[in-house]
Amino acid sequence: MATETEFLTVPEEDTEEYRDTIATVDKSGKRIWIYPKKPVGRFYNARTWVSFAFLAIFLTLPFIKIDGEQIFLFNVLERKFVLFGLVFTPQDFHLFVLAMLTFIVFIILFTVVYGRLFCGWVCPQTVFMEMFFRKIEYWIEGDANEQRKLDKAPWNTEKIQKKAIKHTVFFLIAFVVSNYFLAYVIGMDEVIKIISEPVEAHTGGLVAMILFSGVFYGVFSRMREQVCTTICPYGRLQGVLLVKDSIVVTYDHKRGEPRGKLKKNNPQPAPIAEFTTTATNPIDKIRSAVQGDCVDCKLCIAVCPTGIDIRNGTQLECTNCTACMDACDQVMDKIEKPRGLIRYDSETGIETGIRKIFTTRVFAYSMVLVALLALDIFLIANRGAVESIILRSPGQLFQERDATHITNLYTYKVINKTNKDIPFVLQLDNAAGQIEYVGAAPQAVHKGQVAEGAFFVVMPNDHLEGRKTPLVVNVVSNGKNIDHMKTSFMGPGR
Repeated sequence: MATETEFLTVPEEDTEEYRDTIATVDKSGKRIWIYPKKPVGRFYNARTWVSFAFLAIFLTLPFIKIDGEQIFLFNVLERKFVLFGLVFTPQDFHLFVLAMLTFIVFIILFTVVYGRLFCGWVCPQTVFMEMFFRKIEYWIEGDANEQRKLDKAPWNTEKIQKKAIKHTVFFLIAFVVSNYFLAYVIGMDEVIKIISEPVEAHTGGLVAMILFSGVFYGVFSRMREQVCTTICPYGRLQGVLLVKDSIVVTYDHKRGEPRGKLKKNNPQPAPIAEFTTTATNPIDKIRSAVQGDCVDCKLCIAVCPTGIDIRNGTQLECTNCTACMDACDQVMDKIEKPRGLIRYDSETGIETGIRKIFTTRVFAYSMVLVALLALDIFLIANRGAVESIILRSPGQLFQERDATHITNLYTYKVINKTNKDIPFVLQLDNAAGQIEYVGAAPQAVHKGQVAEGAFFVVMPNDHLEGRKTPLVVNVVSNGKNIDHMKTSFMGPGR
């Protein structure tokens, strides 16, 4: 028998091969197709209801309008963005930068605290894949084992029919969803107009939409979990965002290990390993391992849409979809053990039994997030209805109108950020001068449009302060100043 010193110094073989590969690729680099078993359980039911709510919101929002504007619109083509009825133009770029910073901090904070909760519950990729396309696949082709048999079977009548029906339904759904995504870009009114008009009038658009639908169809019929495991940048960031206190779907190794099969004649846990030493030291002379609650049924692997074994610890491929939690809870019910062997918890929670969510890092991120949100709200609340720009006409200095007056030529733009027409006039803050328009005087700037033109400013010589005189031009609507433009008036100097 080996001595204790020999036992303690024998190197252990590293068998953690899962850290060197991913479940969806074999050693030759060929993709391994995943056939996840249909999940059943309380979390799956809850996610189903959340997905229905998500779909209802997704399909309804393009029809909701506030003061004539679609509630959400991201028209990159026309550089027009609408959030909750507020119209944002390129002149509000600073607000977009700030909003993006706020969003990034929110993602960091949310991930540090709750891990990939977003991915498992409300990510569009997960919602459409697991709650719609996958359900249709189960309905047409059957559960995981039936799908395997169908794919391995020769191309007979049954296989052709099932594959044709499934992929036809997939493409039709992709086409409908693509049109809805288009409604968030150009507006639902424009989409309805295009649909109702003859195809010949929008041939190019139709071809583009079919191609986009093909991409959408390809993602959910072929790419599937590869989007989450290899393409999605948010998934790749988990390695630097997650901490030991992050709440994720995790396996309680302290309760579950060592794993092993239960025997019918011995339903109670029993010692499964033993070592005895003759050395006299503080270490226990008898070491025994009592079988944990994990019965190594591998159902957690069978239901995983990315093919991982959650018992190997938190992995980047895990989307926190809770399918393994439902599968494990069912097994625990059958063997009369407490649920939660796989549960929402943190590494700290597993090791110590204490969930420590509000750490110093969380508080720091929270303070930054609150500060950014406050700045966002302040800037949006004080955002003007119009954006005005005034420029002195290039290549010209000044002109002498007569012996006592000097003129400068300016061009102006008034951008309407609202969804209402705004009547306006331009007035000098300096009452000594006056404005003479080139052409017709402006009447109003239409909603979401730009009013532009040119005008002369006529100033008496005795009111000039030198070569450059500060000048303020007010934009007045219904007797109220709604914006002002600062420039300088060029004169001959003194």
